[in-house]
Amino acid sequence: MIVVKVGGRALTQNRNKILDSIALRANMGIIFVHGGGDIVSEYSKRMGIEPKFVTSPQGIRSRYTNESEMDVYNMVMSGKINKELVSYIEKRGVKAVGISGVDASVLVAERKKKIVVIDERGRKRVIDGGYTGTIVSVNTELPRTLIERGYVVVLSPVAIGTEGELLNVDGDQAAAAIAKALRVEVLMILTDVEGLILDGQLVHKITPQKVRDLLPKIGAGMNRKIMLATEVVESGVGYCIICSGLTEDPLSALERKHGTVISMT
Repeated sequence: MIVVKVGGRALTQNRNKILDSIALRANMGIIFVHGGGDIVSEYSKRMGIEPKFVTSPQGIRSRYTNESEMDVYNMVMSGKINKELVSYIEKRGVKAVGISGVDASVLVAERKKKIVVIDERGRKRVIDGGYTGTIVSVNTELPRTLIERGYVVVLSPVAIGTEGELLNVDGDQAAAAIAKALRVEVLMILTDVEGLILDGQLVHKITPQKVRDLLPKIGAGMNRKIMLATEVVESGVGYCIICSGLTEDPLSALERKHGTVISMT
């Protein structure tokens, strides 16, 4: 069993080839966690809601989700995008089921009451957390059952809050949480770059200890992915691979071990 996470940018640029690649390997038991933030932003604007983004003190830029944008986020991610992905995989003759983290409480998250952001003047500010959550538990029963019955599971990163509300959760964190809970063989993160690049060179393989030594040199966006991958590997998952989703057959990186492989040895 493997978890494949695809960011919205890679999905937008290379959707069909990514889905073809997944369909070819459906017998591996795939849980496919998808992004789609750019499409959410497009539909928010169509509905007169201007998307808002915030930057953390660590330099990580993320979507700020208020109540009205949460409605759009859920409609687009769990509805439009999720069902289009399922439809394409089914068209390839592969059984697929689209769910969100809300279904059967697959992803339970705690709403962030307050978050710290950097304002336009470079100062730290504390603002209301909106409808963004931190994953606190994973119910593996539904995805495990679907995989055992031969389905590709296509999962939208929307969680149910501890108070029953819908919450936007980071797709990388959702994929990592599911990978850890199911103790899968591999967590694969497909991005719009080849992997971890340091000093102009692709890092082909790295251990958790080496990650911590190099952390100050890793940029904010990749920093988060690498740290999540490290946590996943240390939890007992076989290995994590971060690689490009823009190739002809993106999941072939599993066989070729192309990209950045994070493992204990």
